[in-house]
Amino acid sequence: MIGRMSIEHRHTDTTECAQQIADRLGPDLRIAAPLGLGKPHGLLNALYRLTADEPTRSLRLYTALSLTRPQPAPGLEARFLGPFLERHFGADQIDPQYALDQARNALPANVEVHEFYLQSGALLHSASAQRSYISQNYTHVARDLVPQDINLLVQLVARREGPDGVRYSLSCNPDLTLDFLRQVQLAGKPRPLCVAVVHPQLPYLSGTAEVAEDYFDIELRPDASPRLFALPRPPVDLVEYALGLHASALVRDGGCLQIGIGALSDALVKALLLRQQENIAWRRALVALDRRGATHALAASMGGLAPLETGLYGASEMVMDGFMHLQQAGMLKRRSWDDLAQEQASVAGQLDPATPGGHYLRGAFFLGTQALYEWLAATEAADPDAIDMCPVANVNQLYGDHQALAVLQRRGARFFNTCMMATLLGAAVSDTLADGEVVSGVGGQYNFVAMAHELPGGRSALLLRATRQARGGIESNIRWNYGQTTIPRHLRDLYVTEYGVADLRGKSDSECVEAMLSISDARFLDVLSAEAKSHGKLAVDFAIPEAWRRHHPDHLREALLPLQKKGLLPLFPFGSDFTDVEQQLLPALNWLKASAGNWRGRFRLLQALSRPGAPIDGEAAALERMGLTTPVTLTDRVLRRVLQAALRRMAGARSGR
Repeated sequence: MIGRMSIEHRHTDTTECAQQIADRLGPDLRIAAPLGLGKPHGLLNALYRLTADEPTRSLRLYTALSLTRPQPAPGLEARFLGPFLERHFGADQIDPQYALDQARNALPANVEVHEFYLQSGALLHSASAQRSYISQNYTHVARDLVPQDINLLVQLVARREGPDGVRYSLSCNPDLTLDFLRQVQLAGKPRPLCVAVVHPQLPYLSGTAEVAEDYFDIELRPDASPRLFALPRPPVDLVEYALGLHASALVRDGGCLQIGIGALSDALVKALLLRQQENIAWRRALVALDRRGATHALAASMGGLAPLETGLYGASEMVMDGFMHLQQAGMLKRRSWDDLAQEQASVAGQLDPATPGGHYLRGAFFLGTQALYEWLAATEAADPDAIDMCPVANVNQLYGDHQALAVLQRRGARFFNTCMMATLLGAAVSDTLADGEVVSGVGGQYNFVAMAHELPGGRSALLLRATRQARGGIESNIRWNYGQTTIPRHLRDLYVTEYGVADLRGKSDSECVEAMLSISDARFLDVLSAEAKSHGKLAVDFAIPEAWRRHHPDHLREALLPLQKKGLLPLFPFGSDFTDVEQQLLPALNWLKASAGNWRGRFRLLQALSRPGAPIDGEAAALERMGLTTPVTLTDRVLRRVLQAALRRMAGARSGR
């Protein structure tokens, strides 16, 4: 960046800024925008409108994880989600219009959107999204963008003005911007026009994420900005808690931790907190779940059963709420230094305790709740060295000039990621269905699995529920084979379900099959075993142990009942964005949605409608929240009756009737 001048133009009007960009760059826009939180939706929408209104123009966007608010279906879903979405996201929230249009197959012909990671399941029925999806490792995206001749980069930033002038923080997304612009320079290609869009609520993180004013050509600081996109906190059920308990025993004190997002990750974090804060209750629950002793054996060899003393170091492409909870509990605290001599001294226990600096969390992007964003800002103010946001190449791989240092920093690494399905031979299905439809993307999963095999003492654990609800009923998520693979079986390592842990590393095919059967749901053991035998991968005289026949949801409920009665396994372990009335409505609405998916469910719904039972506590408040206290139309009266039946059925299920 030597010789670059200070920023050229400053704008407060988004439409005016978009017009200036279009006039400067000409009719063909080739835009790179960060994934997730770092996308400036207002500016992208203005550029999208300019292009859509003029057929002589074109726009090609390269990005990932285009975040949109849920689009509720008419009826009960809209009545429930409408008020919640406005309250949670704010009435002024802006969705990326290209993403909404793409989801309904309505992108104009002169617009292309290429993403390497999709909002999970949101674009399964979008023909253009499926055709334009690019399957890439996260660490290869910056490299692959260079040949696309990007002429515009737009990014949400935090801004700070001090005695030395204006500085910007890439904040939530230093992941690809730093790598991409460096590779453009190395390739001798023209640098794209770089636009900083300032958001006043975005946490200012210094260190690697901080850049000088002349890093950008244009600054857009709108007069008003919607609140940052925040993810609602998901509920965690007993199956997910069981899985989290098994996984939490694999974590080694003093080690390195990577975790993803979603209910399974929340269950793991909550289980780690229980291991630390309610150790006796945590151990008893693990014993009840682990009658075979398999998880305990792995805990002895690679994890632990005691509370953590040294604490953990976080190195994860995504910084999410779980790391905040672990730090606040005193569990995320092992510091690392970006100096090989200091890190070696730390490993040897010879580092002077007075040595300043060091970080306990390194990430490439962040996304989560408003509480996470506030915690990041507060941590920066109190301890600016604690969190290092940096390029994804520094987090997701070992290769490069930082390899020796990264190996030391990531000692005792445990990489926890989720997948949709797994095969008996150890392959993982995480992003694509059998027919090629993309659910999400590879992201960094392959990177972390491969890295686990390279790091001394490193392990990769893929988390999945043993079963799922499908239109035809319950299906196993552990299969003999599947039409797509995200992680090939030669990289098989650890799999975790609610029924235990399967250690596949270095095992023969028959040993892998047995290990995967040992964490499968009992209802599918005979079919899976027979299929493996028919293909010669399991001895014909192999008999399923009786202990595996207990792998059923009823056993999980029995094993976790003591923790549940103590209030240690709440539905929302980290608080809820839903009101008490909405929390009563949620299981009823989920039951109705599941019932509509197959004939058995519809029959149960008819039964509930014919024998609804007596009114329950809270029913009047639930009907009022849904606007069904005094229904006027026939449709409203039907919705009221259906909702009453569901509420009463769920109340009966909770009481055991």
